[in-house]
Amino acid sequence: MAAGGDRPMDNRRRDRWGLAGWTLLVVIAAMGGVLSPPGDWYAALEKPPLTPPDLLFPIAWTALYVLMIAAAWQVWRRIGLVAGLAVLVPFIAQLGANGLWSILFFQWHRPDLALVDLVVLWALIALTMLRFRRVHPPAAWLLAPYLVWVSYAGYLNIAIILLNGPAPPA
Repeated sequence: MAAGGDRPMDNRRRDRWGLAGWTLLVVIAAMGGVLSPPGDWYAALEKPPLTPPDLLFPIAWTALYVLMIAAAWQVWRRIGLVAGLAVLVPFIAQLGANGLWSILFFQWHRPDLALVDLVVLWALIALTMLRFRRVHPPAAWLLAPYLVWVSYAGYLNIAIILLNGPAPPA
């Protein structure tokens, strides 16, 4: 038997269920983007320099979501959900802000409101990284590309507002 009376098989089963749970949570958050495709409105906007090709976005987001799942799962494995609420709540909150951005920007055509959401998202990612670092430093580093990407998204969001106005017509 493992320490504390847990059997290794029980730990593996718990880990698999935990990984499935974090994956499901991230997939639910990603649905904001999946259900809010850019469409004709976005295609008609004037874009800033350094705007990547449309194909890059789903590739980048898939990689970032995989890193988010791995980071949250690694922290959860070390501290559990109940004991880790103070650490994991900012992660969960940033998932909500992440999903909301796509709705604000692509569905509502409000880059101004999306920018406010993006600032909150950036702060929540930074807070999550600080809290994850205390539990498992590699988990915090897994979120570094996400923070960089969201910073880049901030540049794109601000530039679209400057080039097209805060709420370009639909």
